[in-house]
Amino acid sequence: MTAHANRQLKLAARPFGLPKDSDFEIVAGEVGEPGEGEVLVRVIYLSLDPAMRGWMNEGKSYVRPVRIGEVMRALGLGQVVASGDARFAVGDYVVGLTGVQEMALLQAKDLTPAIPKAAPLPSFLGGLGMPGLTAYFGLLDICAPKPGETVVISGAAGAVGGVVGQIAKLKGCRAVGIAGGAEKCAYVRDELGFDACIDYKAGDLNAGLKEHCPDGIDCYFDNVGGETLDTVLRRINVFARIAFCGAISIYNATEPPAGPKNYLSLLANRAKVQGFIVFDFQDRYPQAIQDLAGWYAEGKLKFREHVVEGRLDDFRDTLVMLFEGRNFGKLVLQIGQP
Repeated sequence: MTAHANRQLKLAARPFGLPKDSDFEIVAGEVGEPGEGEVLVRVIYLSLDPAMRGWMNEGKSYVRPVRIGEVMRALGLGQVVASGDARFAVGDYVVGLTGVQEMALLQAKDLTPAIPKAAPLPSFLGGLGMPGLTAYFGLLDICAPKPGETVVISGAAGAVGGVVGQIAKLKGCRAVGIAGGAEKCAYVRDELGFDACIDYKAGDLNAGLKEHCPDGIDCYFDNVGGETLDTVLRRINVFARIAFCGAISIYNATEPPAGPKNYLSLLANRAKVQGFIVFDFQDRYPQAIQDLAGWYAEGKLKFREHVVEGRLDDFRDTLVMLFEGRNFGKLVLQIGQP
């Protein structure tokens, strides 16, 4: 049996606040050939996602935490180097839960193909991957916007938020983004086609919402939580819907966050708040992917990937970019060559 050299990044300690280098260790080893139904994948791109920070914490969540000494969980895209399953041939590109490592031995049934001719490979970790699916189901199922309604999206320049606003426009809604910095807001407004984008770093968010949402807010897609959510609650309409996707502003907090001060607005406006996980909709992924790919092919959806070229050793520094707002679009760490 042929052995393939492998390097893996493992969780060495549970972070307190922002992850530190000492919270991870890199281990060299080997991986064998795939058995029946398995595929050996050379990992090329790793998806860097805010959810990773939660996976490092001990405690009950929608998925079990990464154990100490375990390979850090990550979605990845790679190329098949050996296959024990007829569905995938050597040379094929696939997406799956590879973990943060250079080689991954995976079950073929858990992989999806990535077609280079259809879109740039990193897009299959972004708008045509899990972030796109998250945007699709969170907006269309949880918010269920109606034509003419106002949809506000925090983290609008991110991998999920950017797709949410574009789908909202496709459904005949007014899309208002919230992002940090003039460059990101210009991209959201001018490139992605949002009706407006509020730079929360530049001034009064409440004043911006009042200006750009004169008829109030019907739907809010929340990627940020914290003070941003609290401010939006001041301007929601009767029967507003809020899709609670994430709360990146508090993921590295060292003390429990305060609850929203304006939560009584939910009662007064008979509003709905629903948290959701994209895995809840797994049986409907094929239709969603078909819709997303179709809109992309027609030029109705645009994606932006922020690809950092590096290696496993750069995982921690690249991940922290998410929490410091230094990424622009879907953050991907490239550790190999296509």
